[in-house]
Order: sequence, then C-alpha cells, then structure tokens
Amino acid sequence: MSIRNLKTLIAVAEHRSFTAAAAAVHVTHAAVSHQMKALEEDWGVELFDRSTRTPTLTPIGRALVARARDVVNSYEGMIESVANEGGFKGEVSIGAVQTTISGMIPRVLRLLKDEHPDLHIRVVPGLTIELIAQVERGALDAAVITRPPVIPRKHSWREISVEQMELLASSDAEGNDAIELLKSSPYIRFTRKAVVGEMIETWLQNQDFEVNDSMELETLDAIASLVHENLGVSIVPRLSVAPITLYTLKRLPIDPPPPYRTLGLISRDDNIKPRVLDAVYEKARLVVETNAAESRRLQKE
Repeated sequence: MSIRNLKTLIAVAEHRSFTAAAAAVHVTHAAVSHQMKALEEDWGVELFDRSTRTPTLTPIGRALVARARDVVNSYEGMIESVANEGGFKGEVSIGAVQTTISGMIPRVLRLLKDEHPDLHIRVVPGLTIELIAQVERGALDAAVITRPPVIPRKHSWREISVEQMELLASSDAEGNDAIELLKSSPYIRFTRKAVVGEMIETWLQNQDFEVNDSMELETLDAIASLVHENLGVSIVPRLSVAPITLYTLKRLPIDPPPPYRTLGLISRDDNIKPRVLDAVYEKARLVVETNAAESRRLQKE
C-alpha cells in the first residue's frame, strides 16, 4: 500500500470513474486499474462492484475511502508541520458562490499571491449546497458560501460579511418605490437552487401580493444585464464587494426588508492547511472592510 494508491482511490471516489480519476492524478487509466487491484490484493477485500459497465464502490470500499482520507490528511499534515512556509506552498482549493467570483474573490487572491507567490490557488465556482458537499468529501479545502440553515458537524464557519437585499431596476423604470415596481414589472428570479434564492422566494411567498414571473437565472451578472435592458426587476444581495460594472441601475431598499444573507468561509475541522485558510479568511475580511471604508468616504464627498 502507498500514499499514491490511496490518493488515487480517493480520486476514483470523487470523480466516480477510473478515466476521470486518471486525469485528476495525472496517470493512465491502466495505472488506476492496476493501483486499485493492488489495494484489493493488499487488503483482501473487493473495493469495486465490477458487474456494471462503470465499476462502483462497494460498501466496504466507501468505508475505506473515508479512512484513506484520514491517512492522506495525516501524511500531508506531517509535511506542513515541519515546513518553514507553514503550508504556503503547493495548492489550496477554494470554492466560491457566483456572486463573489467577479468582486470579492479576485481581490482576495491578489492579496494572497502578493504575500505568498508560491501558493497555487484553485477556485471552483458553484452553488452553496454543491460547495458544502465538496468540502465535506475533501474535494475542496474551503468555500465562500451563503450561510445555510445548518452547518454540518465537524465543520468550521467564519462570517465574512452580512448583505442586505435590494431591488434592482433599470434606470429607465418609472418611480423609486420598490414594492410598486415589484407589483407592476416582470420579475426576474435569482435561482431557487441557491440558498439566497430560496431565502428571497420564502420572503416573496409571505407577502400579500404576487410577482409577475418572467425568468429565473443563476448569476447576478446575467440578472443585471437583463434589468439594464428594462426587461424586469429583481431582488438580489447588496454585495459587500461589488464587481466593476458598466451598468447603471436603480438599487432600491425594500420595505418590509427581505432577510439578509451572510457570507462566510466553511471548512472541515480536520483540514491540514489551517494557516492557509486563516489567511484566506483574513484577506476576505480585509477586502470587505476596505471596500466599506471606501464607500463611506465616497458618500461624504
């Protein structure tokens, strides 16, 4: 048994095929098959059900994947514990909800790379629930997400920012009353597959009026572009770190206010890169605080 074989087993579990796992660990399909056979012979168990076209993990195989992660984490943690750079070399994988990809995340990455040029950062965009699942199974070191109703056990949560909801409307829309615009305009939904979209939907259902459904989209950029063309209005988070945009839009407060959304960093308690994740969190907080200070300064001018 080798650490390399255990890493390949974990890759097979995460990617659900020998071919995809081979690409992930940079070996051939035949090498993956050979390594899995070697593990089965070493342990005297069947890791895969090969009666189907694509081999699937057996119950004992799934249990051993969990133990393999523990072994690999411990091994890599030994290296980090004696490294002068405290783990600020190699790769760290960070998930991020789409609303942070063009605003917060690029600024966080720039600060990290300025201080730790040898750190390779892989960013994976996605929805909150999907990213939590990837953190849980060890495919991601951490993720910047909307706080879900429940934080999984043995996971750490650190709050980055709180964002109120606002109504986006075209600068050509008549009036500045958010509720009246919601009642009279086509409504562009933030996808209900996202935690923040579900929060907005729950608030809408509790109001004594109905919106005129038009479209449902997954990214804030796409919503903003349609609103800019006066194709409807939308309720979205007021981003704590907004991207640079060419759109001129009305951003109106809503009364009664929808629930706010909380952005934060989630990671497993046993992650082997705690100093790196501390740095990610600290840079994210710094970016938010710097942006807020700049906004206050501009308002005074």
